Amino acid sequence: MFENSILYYIFILIGAGIAIYANANEEQNLLVLIIGIVILMFGVFKLQATIPSKKEKESFVESEPIDEEE
Repeated sequence: MFENSILYYIFILIGAGIAIYANANEEQNLLVLIIGIVILMFGVFKLQATIPSKKEKESFVESEPIDEEE
C-alpha cells in the first residue's frame, strides 16, 4: 500500500509538471495540457481511494439521569 501511494504521488507531480509546462509556453499545446491534467487527476483519484474514510462518532445523545422529584 505504501509503495502504491508513492506511485500515485509521482503521478500527481508528473501530471502537474506537464500541465504547467504546457501552459507556460507562448503557444499553449492543448493536447499536452489535457494529458497532464488526466495524469494528475488519475493520481489524485487513486490516492484518494487508498485513504480510509473517517469514522463517525455514535449518533445517540447521552443525557443526565432525570430526577423524579423535580
